Amino acid sequence: MSRGLNRIELIGNVGRDPEMRYTPSGAPVTQFRVAVNSTRRGAEGGQPVEETDWFTVVCWNRLAEFADQYIRKGTKVYVAGRLRVRRYTGNDGSERTAVEVIAREVLLLSPRPADAVPAAAPLAAEEESVVPDIPPELSPFDDDPWSDQVPF
Repeated sequence: MSRGLNRIELIGNVGRDPEMRYTPSGAPVTQFRVAVNSTRRGAEGGQPVEETDWFTVVCWNRLAEFADQYIRKGTKVYVAGRLRVRRYTGNDGSERTAVEVIAREVLLLSPRPADAVPAAAPLAAEEESVVPDIPPELSPFDDDPWSDQVPF
């Protein structure tokens, strides 16, 4: 039997403090952005060119609470998870696409912020954590639906 693989691992810096919200059923969900820097040779003269890619990371349940408590702007993090592509219609009627990393594990690579309270917070989500299905009208971050439709 053949199985697919959807896995991503990132090391980068958080661009701004995480936003934590709750679904109508009470499940915590936290979102933050991670900047990943890389260097390549430029076309002219082979000079190094710095590039930055931005990723939106979404954490659920206990991992969401951990991210909200310990992650701050500038924190260096390791994120492991899967990519999720959502397609939706914006308020202006245009079709849009959002690519997110659904985190399975988040590790702090820089010291905890001074204002964080030391606690026995989990560093990784439970192995069998389930991301709840959210109806389109109850999406915690946008007015767009959580689309699980495969484009092919």
